[in-house]
Amino acid sequence: MNDKGLTRRHALTVAGAGVVATTGGFAVSPAEAASAPKGGPTAGRIDTHHHAVPDAMRRWAVDNGLLPKEGGPTWAQWTLESTLETMEENRVAAGIASAPVPAVAFRDRAMAQEGVRVCNESLAGLVASHPNRFGFFANVATFHVDLAIQQVAYALDTLGADGVILMTTTGDRYLGDAAFDPLFAELNHRRAVVFTHPGGLPEGGTEVPGVPDFIGDFLLDTTRMALNLIASGTLDRYPDVSIILSHAGGFLPYAAGRAESAGRQGEGPDPAAVRRALRRFYYDTALPASPYATPTLLAAADPARILYGTDWPARPAQEVAAVTNALDTDPSLDRRTRQRINRDNALRLFPRLAARLGERPGG
Repeated sequence: MNDKGLTRRHALTVAGAGVVATTGGFAVSPAEAASAPKGGPTAGRIDTHHHAVPDAMRRWAVDNGLLPKEGGPTWAQWTLESTLETMEENRVAAGIASAPVPAVAFRDRAMAQEGVRVCNESLAGLVASHPNRFGFFANVATFHVDLAIQQVAYALDTLGADGVILMTTTGDRYLGDAAFDPLFAELNHRRAVVFTHPGGLPEGGTEVPGVPDFIGDFLLDTTRMALNLIASGTLDRYPDVSIILSHAGGFLPYAAGRAESAGRQGEGPDPAAVRRALRRFYYDTALPASPYATPTLLAAADPARILYGTDWPARPAQEVAAVTNALDTDPSLDRRTRQRINRDNALRLFPRLAARLGERPGG
């Protein structure tokens, strides 16, 4: 696999032949753990769109042909040292780490069992090493719903995950597909937080020259998933699941009026369901937030459900600083709203992290 094939669409998408077992523990390496002091600020931003690739996870991906041994995408070169440095530079108190592995990487059941365990235990190790700097979203194998339900239980009950990450699609099925109802029933029973992440449009296709898929296709993918959750009735059937939409909901806030119009014509989801969903979803600022997008997001969403997000390390350190500064100076946000987005909303949503930070949920 060469660098040309390692775009965001193609990296970590198909397994190599056979499963090669990884060895060693699932926490961050001793070198990583020693690279920065434990602890850190007890006040500051909470980054809910924050990716991590600890050593054990990367070794598993390399051993199974999902990443090359050398080179590869910049986000796969994650280190704890650079992460903590970027967090300090942007006054990020804690990041909710996640690994948006495309569902197809876990199509094989044996690989799903091993790979999900490696991903989740490596992220749990990161939290254990730096409990007031990180939380994590657990991966599950959505090609195998029965297995995914077991993985949810292990991640939340044993590993102490703060929530679950679900990719927008599994094959050609979006999350509103009836096949996922048993998984949503379990998540609803647990009042779980679900962080949704796009991976490109399910039918694939050729990228527009000069326009990488993450600029437009990822946002459309999130929008389609959100509308599918609404139209299928999944949101109404499972009211106790808290769902975060990546990248400020894609195009959903901007296109919601069009969805309502279609519904009034009998050609789209129920307009009332669209309006309920807009206020129910959570949204991160990793679009990123901008003077173009923020007014629409504030008009569509409940400000108590907007969360700070950077997309680190897919977004490099200098760009994290740029978009964070843009958020801090966005004329659409007053001081109180900015504080809620940066920290307070996340404290309410993630009580385990709030406890580790010595905070009561709500800030």
